[in-house]
Amino acid sequence: MSITLNREHLKGFVEQKDIVKIFPNIERAHNELDERTGAGGEMTGWTDLPSRIEDKFLDELVQLGDEVRSHSDCLISIGIGGSYLGIRATVEYLRDFKIPVYYAGNNMSVDYLHQLLETVKDKKISVVVISKSGTTTEPAIAFRIIKKFLEEKYSKEELKKRIICVTDGKKGALRKIADNNGYRSYVIPDDVGGRFSILTPVGLVPLAIAGVDIKSLVAGARKGQEEYSKLDVENNIAYQYAAIRYLLYKKGKYIEVTASFYDNMYYVIEWWKQLYGESEAKDGKGIFPSSLIMSTDLHSMGQLMQEGARNVFETFIDIERPKYKLSIPKDDEDLDKFNIVAGKDLDYVNTQAYKATASAHFEGGVPNMTLSLCQSDEFHLGELFYFYERAVAISGYLLNINPFNQPGVEAYKTKMFALLGRV
Repeated sequence: MSITLNREHLKGFVEQKDIVKIFPNIERAHNELDERTGAGGEMTGWTDLPSRIEDKFLDELVQLGDEVRSHSDCLISIGIGGSYLGIRATVEYLRDFKIPVYYAGNNMSVDYLHQLLETVKDKKISVVVISKSGTTTEPAIAFRIIKKFLEEKYSKEELKKRIICVTDGKKGALRKIADNNGYRSYVIPDDVGGRFSILTPVGLVPLAIAGVDIKSLVAGARKGQEEYSKLDVENNIAYQYAAIRYLLYKKGKYIEVTASFYDNMYYVIEWWKQLYGESEAKDGKGIFPSSLIMSTDLHSMGQLMQEGARNVFETFIDIERPKYKLSIPKDDEDLDKFNIVAGKDLDYVNTQAYKATASAHFEGGVPNMTLSLCQSDEFHLGELFYFYERAVAISGYLLNINPFNQPGVEAYKTKMFALLGRV
């Protein structure tokens, strides 16, 4: 397997026998998901999405990327939540793109958007705006502002090749905008929710334009679908992860900290936080998803993790083979006493820091496990995306909630629209 799960530091907290005891619950959750009979079953189109994506469609998107980059030197991706985080997670994880991607519609900070427009004002710009309805506050207002900005820069005909809409196939404000103006558009499937949408046009269109190898990303997700869709708890680490989280939750571990010693995992973990927070937190239930990027956060949050309230567990994400190597030089004076690692790769030291942290936190009463990716590339990220999606669905059904809705998100929107006077 290209992703592995190390459970060494769960001893005394969750054992294999504990997972075996709840196998009937896991089997029920698996069947509800596969047969689409569980709560929210109408929103489970993501389960077999990787295998349903046609290679021809991927070829078309690669061509789209070539075309857009031929007349553009930057991309603005407008979206929020599931229409933002997966894209940024992929781009910043890989740090290997052909044109820079800027983001808008993910907040309402006037200073942020002003600075963005100042940054791109002399660039050749293309925009992908992503919204199922076209009426979500943050991206809708950002698109208004950016569209006016572009209208002052380009002709209406030119805008037809520079604005791309990803939205509902038939209805909604953004669909009407696309149709009325002749903008190129792609469809968000009705049976895939936003936080599960990275492998739909939501993610694939902007990533193709950025120059990401979307074929490899999808190939990794196909591998994930093959590996993590089996009712085989002995070997299916997605189901093991879901079961472990459930068992720790039942023991009062209400906070999961996902931590990595690789800073390019930052937005991947932000994507994970939305996926798990929005999927599990229903009916007064759910694990609070939190994150740390090490070793930076060891110097700010390390004390809390080591000796704070013991209501937390930890999941590390490790990368066995980073893209690059950097040798530590020898210093003749050796005043810092680090000639002991001279000649070694920097990642060797990083790995020892991870091992020491996992061991110390375990001894301090924090059960932890480690997901290891064998290398840092599109394929393994695609596999990781599917791993997390499959696991959170099982987690939700173990908690007897609907993991595919988000009714609580509407509460603040109702109050905000009232304050804005929008009916």
